[in-house]
Amino acid sequence: MKSAAELLVECLAEQDTDRIFTVPGESFLAVLDALHENTKIDTVVCRQEGGAAFMACADGSMMQRPGVAFVTRGPGATNASIGVHVAHQDSQPMILFVGDVARGMRDREGFQEINFEAFFGPICKWAVRIDDPARIPEFIARAYSVAISGRPGPVVIALPEDMLCDQVDEALKARPLVTRPAQAACPDAMQALFGLIADAASPVAIIGGAGWNAKARDHFQQFAESIGLPVATAFRRQDAIAPTSSVYAGNLGYGPNPKLVERVKSSDLVIAIGARLGEATTDGYEVPALEHPDQLLVHIHPDPEELGRVYKTDLALCCAVDEFAETAALWEDHSIIPFDAGAQAHSEWDEWATAKPTSDTYTLDMAACVSFMRETLPADSIICNGAGNFAGWWHRYWRYAGFPSQLAPTAGAMGYGLPAAVAASLREPDRTVVAVAGDGDFLMNGQELATAAQHGANLLVIIVDNGAYGTIRMHQEREYPGRVSGTQLANPDFAMLGAAFGAWSKAASTTDEFREALAEAQERIGLRLIHMKIDVEQLAASGATISGLRAR
Repeated sequence: MKSAAELLVECLAEQDTDRIFTVPGESFLAVLDALHENTKIDTVVCRQEGGAAFMACADGSMMQRPGVAFVTRGPGATNASIGVHVAHQDSQPMILFVGDVARGMRDREGFQEINFEAFFGPICKWAVRIDDPARIPEFIARAYSVAISGRPGPVVIALPEDMLCDQVDEALKARPLVTRPAQAACPDAMQALFGLIADAASPVAIIGGAGWNAKARDHFQQFAESIGLPVATAFRRQDAIAPTSSVYAGNLGYGPNPKLVERVKSSDLVIAIGARLGEATTDGYEVPALEHPDQLLVHIHPDPEELGRVYKTDLALCCAVDEFAETAALWEDHSIIPFDAGAQAHSEWDEWATAKPTSDTYTLDMAACVSFMRETLPADSIICNGAGNFAGWWHRYWRYAGFPSQLAPTAGAMGYGLPAAVAASLREPDRTVVAVAGDGDFLMNGQELATAAQHGANLLVIIVDNGAYGTIRMHQEREYPGRVSGTQLANPDFAMLGAAFGAWSKAASTTDEFREALAEAQERIGLRLIHMKIDVEQLAASGATISGLRAR
């Protein structure tokens, strides 16, 4: 006989799970004990469940297999819910295991009890509770299948603490490794798509999202370059195509190149591959417009429920994006005359994404600093960030050359960057990993510096400190000029805080100080932190200032 917890851990190992992120709880002590004897799974001990869940999100995004987190019931689960929401909106495969009350205590509002199926149901692909230990192999295999099939996303599994201690027959084994089902593109639909492209005068593609991987990136880039098709990336999907591609047109979302926005608006054919065409990517469902009477929209997505759900779609293809891209790259259709627009769009992006010379306006010029990073850090560096005005500098001036190299929540969650960087550095120890965060953003999960130090993560943390919730302050000045309320921040000395966690750290108040600090940081390994102190007037890559917004 063996315990249900031991069987659970065997099932995880059979699904190639080699790492879990956790904040321990008494409700799943049996699992922690089973992990003690397992040499295949690394246990990363985190400091807050939201941080653990974000690490699982990022790990899943990098592996294209579910990232795994274990948390306890009640407070642990609700803290972790932010990671489930991000995994859902970002289409990231993830499994959250929640230690639950004993079966006999259910529905009595026991200690920290929550109905997890009801709580998580709206923000995940599947929420379930395992009451019968004999069904653990079935449920674990199904959870992995659900998480990676169609539109990837999160699964939540509640584990009653008494069930984990039940004994099961030694003969009960894990089910074999689950792989993603094949979703080939329909040949007739492909033929129709190529007919639309041949008839188009100014087509544009919007790529990145559900299931996008290295295969999709390589094949779609080959296809787009062969016909000169301008390619824009969806919000925070900038690594979906190489920035050196002759047809890369830049990114949509917050603060895009105005010329790219106009290109999408004036296009007669929009081809969206993988992207949900959510609010951020489309600037409030205006780029392209929901009804788009003068445009044709082709939407390619692995989830049939996404197609036609929000946008009027003229041609819908339900298939895996990598299989679509491979088919497109191999398709022969001599009726398409290559477009000049791809090269033109790339030139416009290159001009937009090149930082202007440092001015005397700010003692620490963010555009110059990000440009210096781009010149000195490896091209395949992984940039991890949460939400805030600061992120716009990297969206515009950094070039996401590697894949994956952009770990940033399309759901716009603050506090994501540092936990994501911890997961990335453990997953890719030979690559440069940088967490960039605003002051408000950083302190939402700054405690995970302890996790980074404990597990020997090799990463650089850059904190952009303007003493404010910058994005909200920007909107505030636009809507209520001069009436600052609730957006000011009194911050600690972040360099000293980093040192307290064992990091090498430096503060920088000028552009030259940042350059010196970054150069020194690159000569070191381990946990490093640079505290950038900037003027609140300096807004990300938009050309606007706080005072300018107020004057309007």
